[in-house]
Amino acid sequence: MIGNILVGLVALIHVYIVYLEMVLWDTPRGHKAFGLTPEFASASKVLAANQGLYNGFLAAGLIWGLTLGAAGFQVKMFFLLCVAIAGLYGAATAGRKILFVQAAPAVLALVAVWLAV
Repeated sequence: MIGNILVGLVALIHVYIVYLEMVLWDTPRGHKAFGLTPEFASASKVLAANQGLYNGFLAAGLIWGLTLGAAGFQVKMFFLLCVAIAGLYGAATAGRKILFVQAAPAVLALVAVWLAV
């Protein structure tokens, strides 16, 4: 139960990231969320939208795993691992904040889903 709640939370985080990267990137809210200058945001808008799309696939995979019930264990584990690895890479290359926003919730959900088996 707690595992599925955490998986849902990770999925919601990624839906919000999709919205930030695909819709709000070149707005004051997007600038603040990612620490961007208006010039950089404008120049990188297409790249951010592409990145947002990948985050959308992560969210879709987690939601898919939730809809499968008990049979979704492997799907949830796969997509949570993807999120955790992406979060670790992002924390190492882009900013430590990603460790807490993306990787930590995914790892917590991984542990909770694993322990529920």
